[in-house]
Amino acid sequence: MRTTVGIIGAGPAGLLLARLLHNAGIDSVVLESRDRAYVERRQRAGILEQGTADVLRAAGAGQRMDREGLRHDGIELRFDRRRHRVDFPALTGGRSVMVYAQTEVCKDLIALQLAEGGPLLFEAEALAVADAATDAPRVRFRHQGREDVLECEYVVGCDGFWGVARKAIPAELTQVFERTYPFGWLGILADVPPSHDELVYARHDRGFALLSMRSPSVSRLYLQVPDGTDAEAWSDEEIWDELERRFETADDWRLERGPITQKSVTPMRSYVHEPMRHGRLFLAGDAAHIVPPTGAKGLNLAVGDVVTFARALAHQTATGSPELLDAYSETCLRRIWQAERFSYDMTTLLHRAPGATGFEDRLQLARLDRIASSRAAETDLAEGYTGFPFG
Repeated sequence: MRTTVGIIGAGPAGLLLARLLHNAGIDSVVLESRDRAYVERRQRAGILEQGTADVLRAAGAGQRMDREGLRHDGIELRFDRRRHRVDFPALTGGRSVMVYAQTEVCKDLIALQLAEGGPLLFEAEALAVADAATDAPRVRFRHQGREDVLECEYVVGCDGFWGVARKAIPAELTQVFERTYPFGWLGILADVPPSHDELVYARHDRGFALLSMRSPSVSRLYLQVPDGTDAEAWSDEEIWDELERRFETADDWRLERGPITQKSVTPMRSYVHEPMRHGRLFLAGDAAHIVPPTGAKGLNLAVGDVVTFARALAHQTATGSPELLDAYSETCLRRIWQAERFSYDMTTLLHRAPGATGFEDRLQLARLDRIASSRAAETDLAEGYTGFPFG
């Protein structure tokens, strides 16, 4: 099998890249190790930055998002029983975010790819990337019980942290920057309307909490818990009781309870792999970088990567110049490190570290009070949350 761009992974990054390349007249093949049902139901991110939503619209994949997604013009910060709303459009010249689950983005892009795009092979496990430093890289994969080879001009690894793409870059050429956090998020899905119409980020002496949603009838909520926590060790009643404590305010706001349909624990880490390119192999998304979910940046960073690659390849196709492709890693990393910085700032602002002192607690409250009282500090948060420019 032969194609111009071999894409490993049919998450939102790989699927969007295939769509962008199709719209630019460049052929591709997508290899996905899981079946379609798994890809369309795995729960991940739910916040789309302004730029991500705009890219999906321009790619022809925004109709259902605009019909069913929830536009949010701000978030609420809670600390010391106080409430402060950050108004995104007022601080960023009109920018906002969209609540629309990654599962729904994948469904939309899969439908478009199967109807209009190139081959999308489910249950096609990429085994290795070979000859990445040559003009003819190859992906060895297993599909329908037999091994095959995808011959490419370029390979883009959108196959996540545990995928094979990054392993094809020689270790002596790479640098890894990472930080692990001594806590995670206990997340739940609940069949109850959200108790607030925007996301609520709460800093509490007992730990962080987040009120989010998947739809007008389904709530998504999180609690900071110690690293290694077993989700099933928490009863439903214990979860709701702890959420109530951490979201407590001085007014009459109340948290609505409902049946919990899913529990899981998400570990927290920051990770960046440099460079993001080796020869004709390019990394995108979690294959190259991971952020703690506090800043809602993971999916949006992956979109920035594939937009950068698609633009660069289209530029080379049109002009013959490899300038933008050669700058791919540097271009992406500028945005990635800003997102890493923002995610780290949000995480350390809102989570209470084990063994935190009273001095550290007061510093957190002072930082939050600064955001609530300074337009400049509030603007910095709003600009970071709604998204840094692509490229």
